Amino acid sequence: MTSPTKQRVVVGLSGGVDSAVTAYLLKKQGHEVVGIFMKNWEDDDDSEYCSSNIDFVDAAAVADVIGIEIEHVNFAADYKDRVFAEFLREYQAGRTPNPDVLCNAEIKFKAFLDHAMRLGAEKIATGHYARLRHNPTTGLHELLKGLDPSKDQSYFLHRLNQAQLSKTMFPVGELHKTEVRRIAEEIGLPNAKKKDSTGICFIGERPFREFLNRYISHAPGPILDDRGRKLGQHVGLSFYTLGQRQGLGIGGVKEKGTGAKAPSGQPVRGGGDHEPWYVARKDLEKNTLRVVQGHDHPWLLSHRLVAQDVSWCAGHAPTPGSYAAKTRYRQQDAACTLEAAPEGFALTFPEAQWAVTPGQSAVLYDGDVCLGGGVIAAVDSTPTT
Repeated sequence: MTSPTKQRVVVGLSGGVDSAVTAYLLKKQGHEVVGIFMKNWEDDDDSEYCSSNIDFVDAAAVADVIGIEIEHVNFAADYKDRVFAEFLREYQAGRTPNPDVLCNAEIKFKAFLDHAMRLGAEKIATGHYARLRHNPTTGLHELLKGLDPSKDQSYFLHRLNQAQLSKTMFPVGELHKTEVRRIAEEIGLPNAKKKDSTGICFIGERPFREFLNRYISHAPGPILDDRGRKLGQHVGLSFYTLGQRQGLGIGGVKEKGTGAKAPSGQPVRGGGDHEPWYVARKDLEKNTLRVVQGHDHPWLLSHRLVAQDVSWCAGHAPTPGSYAAKTRYRQQDAACTLEAAPEGFALTFPEAQWAVTPGQSAVLYDGDVCLGGGVIAAVDSTPTT
C-alpha cells in the first residue's frame, strides 16, 4: 500500500522544460512517477508549424534521463469535440475565445485526469505555474497564483473544480522560471534551453489568419471610424479582436472635423492624425468593423462587464464585494466590485479597463487566491454614433 506521502503520480510531459522539471522534482521526492505525452492535434502533423512529433521526441528523451516510463496518448478526438469546435463557434459569433482555458478544463484536467486515474494514479501533475493549498478552516482546496509573477498561469486554470484540484500537483508553481531552467541544466535535461512555446497549441507559430481561413466563413465589409467615415475594407469580422493594432491595412485620415461626442458630451479623444488605429467594435448585424485612433479612446475603455458560463473553484460564488480581477492574461490585477447578474456575475471597476473583450475570461482573485471566473459576455462601453 502506498504511504500517504509517496504517491503514484502521472505527469503530463509536453516536451517543454517546465513539465520535465515537474517530473524530476516529484521523482526526487520519492513518488512513483509515470509520464504521459498528450497528443491533442493531428490535422497537419507533417506541417512546418505542428511540433507535436518533435515535442514527443523531447518528452521521451526527458523521461529517459529522469528514469521514468512515458506513454503516448491521443486525445485529438476529445480536443476537437470539446475545445476546437467551441473555439470556432465563438469566432464565428464575433467573439475572441481563449482555448487554453477550455483545454485545461476539458482535456488536461478531465480527459487526461480520467486516463491517469485508470492507470492507478493518485494524483496528476503538470508544469503550470500555479500553487495549491488545502484550507483546514473551510476544507477547500484553493488555487493560488504561482510564485513567479511573470509566469503565473492561474488565469488559465480558473475553471478547475474541487475534485480536479484535489487530484492535482503543481511543483514548479513554487519556483521562479530562472530556477526551473537552472535545475534542468544542473541535471542535464536535453531540453534545458528549449524555447517556451507560444501561441495557441493547434495553431503554433503559423499566421493566425491563414489558419482560421480554413475553417471559418467570412465576408468582407466596411471599416468605419468613430465619426462614421469609411477607411477601408475588412476581410471578415472573425479575423479581428478588440484592441488589435496590427494588420488593419488603414492609414491616417487627413480630413479634420469636430468628431463624435462621448457620453459626457466632450469630444471623443483620439489623438492626432498620425496616432495608431485600434479595433474598437465589431457590428455583426451590419458586418462593420469600427476603429478608433489613440490607445486611450473612450470606446476602448470599460468600467463594467457582465460574465456568463461561470465556474467557481469552491463550487459556489464568492460573497459580493471588493476583489481584484484580470480580464486578460498578463495584465495587472485590477480592483473591482463583484455583484450577481443573470446567468453569471458583473464586475465594476473604479479605473477603466482597456479593450475588455467578449469571449475572453474575467478571472476573480482574493489576494493570491484564484476564485474562478466566467466568459465575458458584455461590456459597458457602447458607440455613441
